[in-house]
Amino acid sequence: MTVDTTQLNRGRVFFGHSDTLWLFGYGSLIWKTEFAYHERRPAHIQGWARRFWQGSHDHRGTPDAPGRVVTLVESPGSTCHGMAYRIDTGTLGPLDVREKNGYLREQVMLHFAEGDHTEGLIYLATKENAAFLGDAPLDAMARQIAAAHGPSGSNRDYLLNLASALDDLGAEDRHVFELAARVKARQARQKK
Repeated sequence: MTVDTTQLNRGRVFFGHSDTLWLFGYGSLIWKTEFAYHERRPAHIQGWARRFWQGSHDHRGTPDAPGRVVTLVESPGSTCHGMAYRIDTGTLGPLDVREKNGYLREQVMLHFAEGDHTEGLIYLATKENAAFLGDAPLDAMARQIAAAHGPSGSNRDYLLNLASALDDLGAEDRHVFELAARVKARQARQKK
């Protein structure tokens, strides 16, 4: 099921009258920016874990056959690595449309490799949104991801591009890497 959060997000303003703000990407925003930015830096947030628990009915799947994309779940002691972008506040409009299927703007503390930190913004899909799929066995998620395809391409490519981007960052994410390994193994079996 889809839910358009575009208008809700336009009212979720956390940074007053600032001309720029930091946006933290932890999924496709790491490797598929498609927006202008002033600066890009590897970063991480603490207390959150990346999970393929959000349904994608509009990008990597369809309403009848949703894909799975990442969201964040609270996880004390966990660290989620990604990419931070310093963007103009006007860039949020197109991002609100891109992230409209259940994601809401939220404020977080971003930590950079150099040791500095700042407040930033994430798009977060919680279990309260209609497109949330939640946890499932890894094999079941891998089957769904391997089969799903939507207007933005295959769900498989989303997963493998994310795994590659995290590897390039030197970031460990067992959930993503285990799913990627299972999807690759399925593909290898199908080619035999």
